Amino acid sequence: MRNLKSRWIAALATFGLAIGAAIAADAPPLKVAFVYIGPVGDGGWSYQHDLGRKALEKEMGAKVKTVFVDSVPETADAERVIRQLAAGKNELIFTTSFGYMDPTQKVAKLFPKTRFEHATGYKSGPNSVNYDARFYEGAYLLGVIAGSMTKTNTLGFVGSFPIPEVIRNLDAYTLGARSVNPKIKTKVIWVDTWYDPGKERQAAETLIAQGADMLCQNTDSPAAVQVAEEKGVHAFGWDSDMSRFGPRAHLTANTQNWGVYYIDEVKKVLAGTWTGGRQVRWGIKEGLVVLSPLNPSVPAPVAKVFEARKQAIIDGTLHPFAGPLKDNSGKLRIDAGKTMPSDELLSINWYVEGVEGSIPK
Repeated sequence: MRNLKSRWIAALATFGLAIGAAIAADAPPLKVAFVYIGPVGDGGWSYQHDLGRKALEKEMGAKVKTVFVDSVPETADAERVIRQLAAGKNELIFTTSFGYMDPTQKVAKLFPKTRFEHATGYKSGPNSVNYDARFYEGAYLLGVIAGSMTKTNTLGFVGSFPIPEVIRNLDAYTLGARSVNPKIKTKVIWVDTWYDPGKERQAAETLIAQGADMLCQNTDSPAAVQVAEEKGVHAFGWDSDMSRFGPRAHLTANTQNWGVYYIDEVKKVLAGTWTGGRQVRWGIKEGLVVLSPLNPSVPAPVAKVFEARKQAIIDGTLHPFAGPLKDNSGKLRIDAGKTMPSDELLSINWYVEGVEGSIPK
């Protein structure tokens, strides 16, 4: 009788597991939406986020259903699009540009059961997360190469908007360059747009005319790389590998593998462990910031320093914003033996020593 009872309990358990598996198999997919600032074919920021979306689909299969809206300006249109996606029963919404920060927070309050994640910026809430890449780590490494290979000691930087996110990358690029070549000076031109190939091209041409033989950018098109190829100088890809646009000019690219983050967050939702109110910053160590293969023209000694510095960042023994740090007026900002506090890093509004000019107001 006892054996019969045990077999009956085991059979019920097996039946329960089968029913549970069937229910899980029939569960509707998690609806995940993405909002992009540029076209998915921009070759830069939005393109790279969309690769992350595709990686999510490949990894999760029928467990997710994704949609995206691209070329959404950072205006009232952003709030309208985000609200429509929430009203459309999307359960997790990623908004992927700095200017979407306040619209995301506003819509999140209207849809408390929907999960929101905003890239860059600094705000989060009960049902929203703020996430970003420690992209300045890669920018520092680009600077190490630029400072080692420049012949004019003049670097050029095509900036989008003078906001902390971009100033941080400009400063890190300059710090990396000056760590191997203290004679470096960096010229920056602000184009006040994330994606405008015409403006980016014009800025790149102007920087070269001013003596820059190494170009970096915090914009989304490959225009600067294309100009560098035409003019016989060097450049770095940004957000994605842009080597196909300048096979000779392109030395490496500071890229992001957003897929690792999107997959991790979706798994949290499906497991019931997702929480709001978080600030997430992933970098080289976590596999989100990825440097593309070095151009064979990068000298072996330079490549060796580059790889050693990258490993030091991974190990935590090198922080690009470690003191002593001075601003470009000569004022000491970070003492020796200290690193810039995270809150100051997120809100940085000053140029480091070596960057020319002043921040536009």
